[in-house]
Amino acid sequence: MSSKTLTQLENHEEFVSRHIGPDAQEQQDMLAFVGAKSLEDMTAQTVPGSILREPFLQVGGAMNERDALARLRKIAKKNKVFSSYIGMGYYDTLLPNVILRNVLENPGWYTAYTPYQPEIAQGRLQAILNFQQVSIDLTGMEMASASLLDEATAAAEAMAMAQRVSKSKSNVFFIADNVFPQTVDVVKARAEMFGFEIVQGPWQEAGNYDVFGALLQSPAENGELLDLTEVIAAVQAQKGLVAVATDLMSLVACKSPGEMGADMVFGSAQRFGVPMGYGGPHAAFFATREKFKRALPGRIIGVSKDSRGKTALRMAMQTREQHIRREKATSNICTAQVLLANIASFYAVYHGPEGLKNIAGRIHRLTDILAAGLTEKGFTPVNTTWFDTITIKASGDVRNGILARAAAAEVNFRTDRAGFLGISLDEAKNRTDIDTLFNVILGEGHGLDVDKLDADCAAKGASIPANLKRESKFLTHEVFNQYHSETEMLRYIRQLEGKDLALNHSMISLGSCTMKLNATAEMIPITWPEFANLHPFCPLDQAQGYAEMIETLSDWLIDITGYDNLSMQPNSGAQGEYAGLLAIQRYHASRGEAHRNVCLIPESAHGTNPASAQMASMKVVVVACDKKGNVDIADLRAKAADVADNLSCAMVTYPSTHGVYEEGIREICEIVHEFGGQVYMDGANMNAQVGVTSPGYIGSDVSHLNLHKTFCIPHGGGGPGMGPIGVKSHLAPFLPGHVLSDGNGLAKGNGAVSAAPYGSASILPISWMYIAMMGSAGLREASEVAILSANYMAKRLGDDFPILYTGRNDRVAHECIIDLRPLKEKTGIAEIDIAKRLQDYGFHSPTMSFPVAGTLMIEPTESESKAEMDRFCDAMLAIKAEIEKVAAGEWPADNNPLVNAPHTMADVVSDWQHPYTREEACFPKTWLRDHKFWPSVNRIDDVYGDRNLVCSCPPLSAYQE
Repeated sequence: MSSKTLTQLENHEEFVSRHIGPDAQEQQDMLAFVGAKSLEDMTAQTVPGSILREPFLQVGGAMNERDALARLRKIAKKNKVFSSYIGMGYYDTLLPNVILRNVLENPGWYTAYTPYQPEIAQGRLQAILNFQQVSIDLTGMEMASASLLDEATAAAEAMAMAQRVSKSKSNVFFIADNVFPQTVDVVKARAEMFGFEIVQGPWQEAGNYDVFGALLQSPAENGELLDLTEVIAAVQAQKGLVAVATDLMSLVACKSPGEMGADMVFGSAQRFGVPMGYGGPHAAFFATREKFKRALPGRIIGVSKDSRGKTALRMAMQTREQHIRREKATSNICTAQVLLANIASFYAVYHGPEGLKNIAGRIHRLTDILAAGLTEKGFTPVNTTWFDTITIKASGDVRNGILARAAAAEVNFRTDRAGFLGISLDEAKNRTDIDTLFNVILGEGHGLDVDKLDADCAAKGASIPANLKRESKFLTHEVFNQYHSETEMLRYIRQLEGKDLALNHSMISLGSCTMKLNATAEMIPITWPEFANLHPFCPLDQAQGYAEMIETLSDWLIDITGYDNLSMQPNSGAQGEYAGLLAIQRYHASRGEAHRNVCLIPESAHGTNPASAQMASMKVVVVACDKKGNVDIADLRAKAADVADNLSCAMVTYPSTHGVYEEGIREICEIVHEFGGQVYMDGANMNAQVGVTSPGYIGSDVSHLNLHKTFCIPHGGGGPGMGPIGVKSHLAPFLPGHVLSDGNGLAKGNGAVSAAPYGSASILPISWMYIAMMGSAGLREASEVAILSANYMAKRLGDDFPILYTGRNDRVAHECIIDLRPLKEKTGIAEIDIAKRLQDYGFHSPTMSFPVAGTLMIEPTESESKAEMDRFCDAMLAIKAEIEKVAAGEWPADNNPLVNAPHTMADVVSDWQHPYTREEACFPKTWLRDHKFWPSVNRIDDVYGDRNLVCSCPPLSAYQE
């Protein structure tokens, strides 16, 4: 029997070896190959001694999966899940189990990346296109995006878009006084940075002002349904644009804003099957007119064709993206909410138009019954029209009595408006709930009968006014009208999943994206009712579990980063950047230095940095890099001195986006501070810092953390993400606040950057689980193995593909850039050809042409085994041999496996007109005979897709060959 101690047999560190791919022997083999004695020696050879730390984390010991889940379950049970009638954009919903199990809980959907390689992403591209079609049909508009982060940030994007495309010379933006308060909060904060003047007033008065845009809402925040036609026309007559916030489910029954003349329509798709999750993540929809397509914020999925002429999908107009346009970008959005948009689109596909009409009809009937009963007993709703929400007057003892009975019945109403109570219904409510509401509001013995009230309402018909009823058809496309049995829906989901390459098939070595393991144990808690079913504005005593989990996670992240405080509100990395820059600007203003508005950004910084600086109304000054890819410190000092009086900050990425630990990082921070600026350190590459060093220790003042990279929240095919920001103490007073923040420690005056106080709170348990199961030692080991793996791959590939940048001792950080430009010059084979050829080998390409054109950036992460890394390297070396055949003239430059890649089943069964064999095309390595991933389309024509822009679902016949 074993001589191990009981503690050893309990194996608390078991998860560390599950998460880290190379086992102890593989690590030793890799260390020997790269010329290092140990992980510690490898790290010391790579990380500058001035910032390398001895083990310092205070997270604690590792927990195994069972113990971590048990501890988190105990915390979750401190949440109290009451029946929510709060509304305000968040509603109970019923996620069909076939979608829950086969999409939300399926790594084939949640571990994929943004579809930059569309040939191996046709499944989720189709699902997102379906989402766009839902948005277009229900809003009555002509184009829609692939989703935005939440309703409030979508409103802010609408304001910015209106200013860009409006022909008005005004600097004024109008906000109706019946818009949700959290939306107003975010829009005002954004307007402050842009320098826009905000005017608020009754919605009917929007046309009375000279404005570049107006924000209206229907249903209004009190539930009133509004005919906005005349007001929209009045604003447009003065060259202003109108954005309308709306509710997606209400549009099933109500006239669309597009039919009223709106220029932009947006809202949350949360109630299409996505749990409230204490605020997120949820997909926002955003639709507009065809003429504004180039100004539409976020990503757009478009229809194109492949090299065989087959219909294929891709992300359209990618040249608008911020990493290409940098400081000229119109938005810093670098992700969407793809996983949640997919869930919403599958919800619409499964229910179809008739199913949605039934759901909407049931919600509205329950609301009619409630309103009729309350009116009969003297509680006449303030709003005279409604879809799902009524507002009643209640103050003093009457209000107190209602709220006391509500607490006893575990019911939550909207209570933020003095003298009023809001009551919103949803698809999860039924007739029993109406009885409960009557008892809570009126007290027992009220004498109301739901069946009788129902009969009366049925006889009268729906209470929606005739001029506001929906008459137009929607969701007429075949996809929404044929998958209504679970069998058919299951197969449809599986059919689309099979077209996509995700981490459950092979490694995805995208540099700067950190596609590491998203462990099953980490994912389990997000669907627990205690986390999934809480409203973000529920009373704080009902969310004590969330408070404890968020506080613990915040403390861990503060320890990891070396900062003093942290905000969990930003719901993406780009939002984190924006929030951090706002904190810096507010700090300067508090010191009487609001004029400081220059942001120094090195060429090696992450691509969203210039766009975020632009959003914060900063002037970007680019700092050069030297031949080794490092920040040119002399150039930095000269430019910092030149703008000293106006220097706000510098934004740096560490390790740099060039994949090296720069020796001068501390000096960079000192120079910026010397001239009165703050240092923003982008957290994109935090996977190479955790437990090894930290931003605060290095000398920066603020960073965002990509929890969807370093801390294991999955990428979801392009979202969700979380971008909390850590700050030094002097910036803490300027962290994001929230207008509905009573008692939770968030300042109201600072303005919000997301709709909910804690952003996408329901995915925070993923990062909590990761840190808890790794422990202090495991987190450091993960960073060290990530460094080792990158250097192992760099050495394996370096003789055939030059490594563009290296740091001390010719080491790379956690990623490396291979330079393909010499090969292209010699052979004509470009980086895109290699990227597409990798698909034939069963791999997603590394990051292509970023941050340097003509290169591939490879990041293996700590989670990939040596065997998988070797398989990828073998594929790359085999591709190099193929390129040599082209160079030698064995294969023509215009007809070889690289320029024709990827190859599909259609190629195999068609007439073969190539100088290489089918086997060379499709099975270039023996392992592919056992585990072959087939791209579903051939190489897609990007130019055709942009010149013939179609962003709605084509008929199914278009996909038939």
